[in-house]
Amino acid sequence: MVIGGRMWAIVGLLLVTVCGFGASSGGSPSLQWEHLVDFDPNYRLLWSVGSAEVTFEIQARTLGYVGVGFSRDGTLIGADLAVGWIDQGHVYLQDRHIRPDSDGEPIYDASQDYTLLLGYENTTHTVIRFKRNLDTCDMKDDFPITNDTMRVLFLYSKEKPRSGPNAPLPQPLVAFKGSRSIFLTQRSAQDELSNAPSVSILELRNEDVELPDSDESLYWCKIFKLDDFAQKHHLVRYEPVFDSSTSVLYLNHLILYECQGLSPDLEQLSRERGQPCFRLQPMHCNTVVANWARGSDGFTFPPEAGYPLESHQATYYMLETHYNYPDYTYDFSPFYRKNLSKQQRNMGIKSREPQPAEDSDPLAVSASTEHGEDGEQDDGDDSIAMEQQMVDNSGLKLYYTRKLRQHDAGVLSVGLDPNWRHIIPPRQEKVVSQGHCIGACTQHAFPRDGINIFAVMSRTHLIGRQVTLRQMRGNAELPPIMRDTNIDPSYQDYRRLTVPTRVLPGDSLVAECIYDSSSRKSITLGGMTTREEICLILTLYYPRQRELTSCHSLPSLPTVLHSLGIEELASGTNPVVIASPAELAGMTLERRLTSYDWENQFESFQDATRQGSFKPLCWTPTNTMLPGIESESYGSNVTRHWKPVDKCRNIHTNLVTDAGPNMIDMPAMDDHESTNMIDIDLKAKMSRSGQQTPPTTNHRQVGRSASSTVAESFVALAVAALLGFALQ
Repeated sequence: MVIGGRMWAIVGLLLVTVCGFGASSGGSPSLQWEHLVDFDPNYRLLWSVGSAEVTFEIQARTLGYVGVGFSRDGTLIGADLAVGWIDQGHVYLQDRHIRPDSDGEPIYDASQDYTLLLGYENTTHTVIRFKRNLDTCDMKDDFPITNDTMRVLFLYSKEKPRSGPNAPLPQPLVAFKGSRSIFLTQRSAQDELSNAPSVSILELRNEDVELPDSDESLYWCKIFKLDDFAQKHHLVRYEPVFDSSTSVLYLNHLILYECQGLSPDLEQLSRERGQPCFRLQPMHCNTVVANWARGSDGFTFPPEAGYPLESHQATYYMLETHYNYPDYTYDFSPFYRKNLSKQQRNMGIKSREPQPAEDSDPLAVSASTEHGEDGEQDDGDDSIAMEQQMVDNSGLKLYYTRKLRQHDAGVLSVGLDPNWRHIIPPRQEKVVSQGHCIGACTQHAFPRDGINIFAVMSRTHLIGRQVTLRQMRGNAELPPIMRDTNIDPSYQDYRRLTVPTRVLPGDSLVAECIYDSSSRKSITLGGMTTREEICLILTLYYPRQRELTSCHSLPSLPTVLHSLGIEELASGTNPVVIASPAELAGMTLERRLTSYDWENQFESFQDATRQGSFKPLCWTPTNTMLPGIESESYGSNVTRHWKPVDKCRNIHTNLVTDAGPNMIDMPAMDDHESTNMIDIDLKAKMSRSGQQTPPTTNHRQVGRSASSTVAESFVALAVAALLGFALQ
């Protein structure tokens, strides 16, 4: 039955009155969420981060219990969970955990560290809002929310638990739907662009790139000519454009480079469909403009900065696309990682055997491509589509504006130059590699007042575990610009720094990557394929300087030889042969790399590589080195090291009785409809049925305000009476 607009207006007015009462008790009907993620079509998580606490809201299509959790690896093992539900007008919220050695049953925490704010449900959905400290200091049962990559678990069930803290949750393994890696505290928000009428859109897309049909990687480069920017514009956002749900599984990253010059070669290449990158001659295209990697939604620049687009400064741009045969997969429609076996069932892909490259000699791999057998595929439409989808037309969507921001932004790459001298020994749980941007490079290139880094993206391949961007000034180590002790190599996104970090001329930067090679039987070398490893950090900063685009380093050859116990190489030999010491004379360098006693010599190898000399590589936009930089350098002589502060010393946790404080039964408020999944879903249903959309506050609700219980109850009765009258 369609309810007249006048009746809805009366109901809406009464409900606004309810919200007005509620606002006085501390709830906010107009709370603006910083972040919103749809984990699947039935589950939405919203959150905002403060200086010491974080507020969450779960919106789920269920009338049972809902939950969100955190764990080290995205599984339920050792998980910290917040679970809530509504039963007979009461809202419940419980802090629970799962022990690593248990059967998966969530246990009620002795310290209840989540604070319930409100909850309500209608005939289809449940909404629970709560907050917690970023670090609850409950080291026994809770998982601290830090700047690390967080594995966020999501749960929802059709069933409601029984009352009481010790009551088991019905079928928690069924309620657990999966996990997603997210920067909870430093996620780049994809806000609505202000002054939208002044924002234009440009898509740069590949053209029928043939996808790899084996375990090989493909780097594809396409040149674009952008000569329409007669006056300067600012790039303010970019997003990936996916060609299909099949080809997206092959995408590893997309990087847009700015090219220098107006050569005839660039003009000719801009008229072609592209080619493998290794076939291109050096084209002076090494200034990063935009970078998308698997797991990212894209990036929105802060309101004070944008990347300059100006044709008389740069006319040609190169899009580099890295394709990989999909050994693990993502469901990219809601941008979250699912359990692998579940994703394989959805996509019709069977698990593949471990790749031979994991255990083979990386030197041989870098010299020639090994082809493994294709995995069998299940029958089904998805597998047929995968077989038929042999080309890709993905790319980047650029949002730009003629209304210039205060600062021109730039991108600076810091880390290890991808090269075989970057050696990662096998069967080690912790291998430390460092790439240096020396103070001489920043002194030469940075403006007098320095640069302000406002976003950072770290890049490793499959065995990367931790990444830190360290900053040195003189003999002192400053707090790290970024630090992530639990990275997900399959989730590489820009993290927005809360406050930009100032880097002055003469400061040195160190990209430090820690790898876990315990699963590998042979060495891993630096390189661009996913079987090799990298240690790179891309920094977005302002104001832009045009002297330095990449600030890398490479272990010097003497350092590499010393780390392997080699004194001298024979000259003019191919393959390279060791000359001394005597016990190694005549052995090839390749043989030494693959047969070295890493188990007993690992510590001496690490000491040699971390304390030895390296070659600074300070690249300019024209693929040349900055002048006047020494060919060999050493790490900074740091006498004052940064150490993380233990914020939980002498902190008491929130021990509670069995009754617990987290049960409420008072009316609550709705939020803005743009973030309310219930309203969106309800409007869609009403639209499909041809009925008028009801107001966004038409839910049975429960919240915090005790002071307004009587008034709210009166208004609720009035609303119910009006609705009953209207439905007659």
